[in-house]
Amino acid sequence: MYIGRFVVVGPGIGAYRVSSRSFPNRKVIEREGDLTVVPTSEAEATDNPYVSYNCVRPTESRVVVGNGSHTDPIAEKLGLGYPARDALALSLLALDFEKDDYDTPRVAGVVGADESYLGIVRRDALVVERVTEPTLVATYEKDHPESFEFAVKNAEEAARTAYDADFEHAVCAVGVAVSDEGVETAVENGN
Repeated sequence: MYIGRFVVVGPGIGAYRVSSRSFPNRKVIEREGDLTVVPTSEAEATDNPYVSYNCVRPTESRVVVGNGSHTDPIAEKLGLGYPARDALALSLLALDFEKDDYDTPRVAGVVGADESYLGIVRRDALVVERVTEPTLVATYEKDHPESFEFAVKNAEEAARTAYDADFEHAVCAVGVAVSDEGVETAVENGN
């Protein structure tokens, strides 16, 4: 099944996976503490604004994961003291779904040691929920938050498990873990 890009968020743990039929030549790099999806050297040139973006933005005690440019304003609002639910809702509402041929939803999560939230904005809805167990939301097919089996202990396991999840067209993935000791991130570029 092809579900597109997806986010999994649970208490203290999260992941994001790029799945793509149209732009498979991408990878995640670390850039000034953020994780950024970028084209590989094999990628064809494109002016598509949805191909490269920050997918992980750590803040002081939480981490934002997302499938596009909305990741940045969510992190910025958290930095200004907004509650996670409000930062997600306001940013997703302001940027709305992607204005591409598919009206691709925007998905995002805020992972905290104590509280985590997941959100999606689609053509027909804005949903933001506090999650108490691993929960998945994707751009296609699974565009309503649903419980997801995600038994991982750290960021590296989260990235690998998201990458290996039984959905089509995996490109790359990231994992995050947040505890009282701090924030941990990991990248799985599939190579």
